Amino acid sequence: MRVSKLYAPTLREVPAEAVLESHKLMLRAGYIRKLAGGLYSYLPLAWRSIRKIEQIIREEMDRTGAQEIMMPIVQPSEIWKESGRWDVYGEEMFRLRDRHGREFCLGPTHEEMITTLVKNELHSYRQLPTNLYQIQSKFRDEKRPRFGLMRSREFIMKDAYSFDADDAGLDVSYKKMYDAYSRIFDRCGLKYRPVEADPGAIGGNGSHEFMGIADSGEAGIVYCDTCEYAADVEKAECAPLAAPEEAPLPLEKRSTPGCNTIEAVCSFLKAPITKSVKAVAFTSELGGLVLCFVRGDHEVNEIKVANAIGANEVAMAPDDMIREAGTVPGFMGPIGLDTKKCTILIDSTVMNMHNVCCGANAKDVHYVNAEPSRDFVCTKVLDIRTAVAGDKCPHCEGHLKEARGIEVGQVFKLYTKYSAALGANYLDVNGAEKPMYMGCYGIGVGRTLAAVVEQYHDANGMIMPRSIAPYEVIVLPLNMKDRACVQKAEEIYHTLNANGIDTILDDRDERAGVKFKDADLIGYPVRIVIGPKTMARNAMEVKVRCTGAMSDVPLDGDYVTALRDILEQTL
Repeated sequence: MRVSKLYAPTLREVPAEAVLESHKLMLRAGYIRKLAGGLYSYLPLAWRSIRKIEQIIREEMDRTGAQEIMMPIVQPSEIWKESGRWDVYGEEMFRLRDRHGREFCLGPTHEEMITTLVKNELHSYRQLPTNLYQIQSKFRDEKRPRFGLMRSREFIMKDAYSFDADDAGLDVSYKKMYDAYSRIFDRCGLKYRPVEADPGAIGGNGSHEFMGIADSGEAGIVYCDTCEYAADVEKAECAPLAAPEEAPLPLEKRSTPGCNTIEAVCSFLKAPITKSVKAVAFTSELGGLVLCFVRGDHEVNEIKVANAIGANEVAMAPDDMIREAGTVPGFMGPIGLDTKKCTILIDSTVMNMHNVCCGANAKDVHYVNAEPSRDFVCTKVLDIRTAVAGDKCPHCEGHLKEARGIEVGQVFKLYTKYSAALGANYLDVNGAEKPMYMGCYGIGVGRTLAAVVEQYHDANGMIMPRSIAPYEVIVLPLNMKDRACVQKAEEIYHTLNANGIDTILDDRDERAGVKFKDADLIGYPVRIVIGPKTMARNAMEVKVRCTGAMSDVPLDGDYVTALRDILEQTL
């Protein structure tokens, strides 16, 4: 490819809408263009990188024995209703009707579709295990599409689905996919960490997210400074914290006028926040009030709360619902409430505390010297707080550290959630009918590209890893009017491509500075310059984008091998 023919309209100014560096740079470098909120066209440079990522995925998936298929994007509502997800998936689902009034959706995911497909074809244990995958567009009506390819309404996903005869077989399939994902992200040059995760709307009981580590990441993760434990903050286990032993004091009520926040209460009572109990009120699609209580300096984890009550998600409860349960917004406490009127969840750490302050369920009144084990009423005591740096690791004597991450992939153990609901059964060795054990495994292809750019860039532009760069090498003749330079650049360009090195030629009649800036912005791993001075040295000037290292490679030697060696030293 010649740059003069390349459709890559670069921008000199940073688009006002872009916040993340990956979004800014992909717009500026002519990788993508926005059509509407969350909808982007991939231009040739981005599409070449996307195809390279897809090829890596295909090679690693095929290596595991998975087989590629393609399923419809438009899915009938019947299969979603049969699984029970049509009414609970939420507003992210694009729903439509055909001319006959039949309901469909644009596939946000394909668990129902794949289960419906295989239940008509896989009937015997001899056909298991089976793993099928596809790479296609998915559609989710994001409430706030943002950050370019990070959170869009249409995006490219690789989704795979495994089918096994039992739990042990599922474990094997899951490990194969976990290992394949590690190889995929290694080959893409991504710095990542697998973390335990909540399965969310997909369901199942076991899941890991693959997080590209980046300060700009949307997701918080915690990891142990001693063992291998890591989890996203939605999933991270919090061991109950111990509290110093104290003799119980008599429970008292104190007037706390206008103190409707935990900070105001503790300041008024001159009590440390670690000796207070904070209340947060939720409701869900299940109905009813859920009151949650954590230590004053801790935060309630909404995902843990939803899981505790069996809901898909929770939302802040309205004030009238709080009052109907016999308490007062801003002054809620777990003393004297009726568990028939609300669900009361108390974090495990709270039950280890002594002589604490909490709401008294009356305006401008709090309790002091409350003894949780003596005074509190509850529905459940469990872990409902969000893990933070410094917490003790739940699996060893180490402590947790925090990082930010970009979710690029996730693997799930679905067990029989969909096969049981949709009748995907097989006959075992004894002829007994049993539901298949399923796993599902997704990779955000565009997200992976954006995460790599987020990790590898500088003030001049992107620094693309060789494996997914649109081109590995750019050959840049300094003066298009210098016939000898142009001929030598053409020769190098053709020779490198003929030897399997993905090369582009910048044949534009532009100033050298413009060509250099565009090469850096686009992020080609290696830049070759041919000019009168390099020709006088009988050499090409080679610059490695990721290090800035420059060297001369002789023109009369085996420069193909020399460039291969240089490329091996790039990202």
